[in-house]
Amino acid sequence: MSKANRIALFSLRTPQMRAFHLTWMAFFVCFFAWFACAPLMPVIKGEFNLTAGQIANINIAAVAVTILVRLVIGPMCDRFGPRKTYTGLLLAGAVPVIGVAFAQSYESFLFFRLLIGAVGASFVITQYHTSVMFAPNVVGTANAATAGWGNAGGGVAQGLMPLLMAALVMLGVSHGWGWRAALLVPGVLMIVMAAVYWRFTQDCPEGNFDELRASGVTIESGKKGGWGSFKAAAANYRVWMLFVTYGACFGVEIFIHNIAAIYYVDHFGLSLESAGIAAASFGLLALFARALGGFISDKVAAAGGLNRRATLLFVLMLGEGLGLLWFAHAGSVAGAVVAMLCFGLFTHMACGATYALVPFIDRRALGGVAGIIGAGGNVGAVLAGFLMKGLGDTQQTLSALGVLVTVSALCAAAVRFTTTDKNDEPVLVDNKVAA
Repeated sequence: MSKANRIALFSLRTPQMRAFHLTWMAFFVCFFAWFACAPLMPVIKGEFNLTAGQIANINIAAVAVTILVRLVIGPMCDRFGPRKTYTGLLLAGAVPVIGVAFAQSYESFLFFRLLIGAVGASFVITQYHTSVMFAPNVVGTANAATAGWGNAGGGVAQGLMPLLMAALVMLGVSHGWGWRAALLVPGVLMIVMAAVYWRFTQDCPEGNFDELRASGVTIESGKKGGWGSFKAAAANYRVWMLFVTYGACFGVEIFIHNIAAIYYVDHFGLSLESAGIAAASFGLLALFARALGGFISDKVAAAGGLNRRATLLFVLMLGEGLGLLWFAHAGSVAGAVVAMLCFGLFTHMACGATYALVPFIDRRALGGVAGIIGAGGNVGAVLAGFLMKGLGDTQQTLSALGVLVTVSALCAAAVRFTTTDKNDEPVLVDNKVAA
């Protein structure tokens, strides 16, 4: 059995489509858990009497550890396979997700928030798993769709967590325990998802990596396992160009998830529930926008080759930067929401277009490539957090980010492929079967 050349959306018959659906579901649960705290921060701020600096530290902690975990999780996929790696991450990540509900001080909350950031590495496994399951003619769409639908977990968390807390309070749970009880839900979901992923997925179309290696089968995506995968990826300049662009699109996406609700409360005076719904609209764009970016990337590549994928990313990054500047200077709630939806569309599409490029950078070190570029997203989010802490003003931070994102589009323009790369692509497309 080989890579699938089409996405049979309503089928679970093949290992490719089981991986497709379970990767986005696992990522959805992880993303939901990762940002479950964010829409509750106005309440948590009062619970622990947090200062602006402490809130900035919490936002930085939420994404900082993900940098390290994303760097190692890709090579771990090459070594152990995505099935074992994803199951382990879900189980390990559930511990701090549940633990944060029992935090009794700023310090303990910060500690658990730091550890929760590890679940953000789930994105790399999601992209890895679909990359080894789908052929080049649809891999961009598969990567973007699974990542986009999974990313929507952040948007759902923004809207659902305040409502879940309100429902618990209405049922008689005290206000102080309401947010804690609500945060137990994503932790339990992660444990359930780990069992499902272990039971119903396999590493690649032919089977699981350990069984294939034991029988002497060579695994293309795992030829350079572990450290070798990382070194091979790090030596490719295109990896670092996409590291920057992903920091400017996914990094901004994470930053907005962390600050949107509290920005709407503090800047426009919205209630917690209204701010959560406004913030959720940004995350829910991922339901289609990221997939759209990958889909268009596949189409322009079919018409004009691999370099067209990079050109598309350049255009999307420009749109994101200009839209972010609009959002930063919106003078009303309605204007801010419209601007956020516009720049959010470009942001999510740029994320999809970035990972539509990933499978073609170095197929022999796919895990390393996916891990380094994925870590770039979190580096961008951490730098945005430090920028906000330094400027001390969210609106000024958003303006500065708009300029930086616009400039980063030049890195996308710098990504170019050789004649050998272009000649390899049609061969790969021919070596595929239907799912």
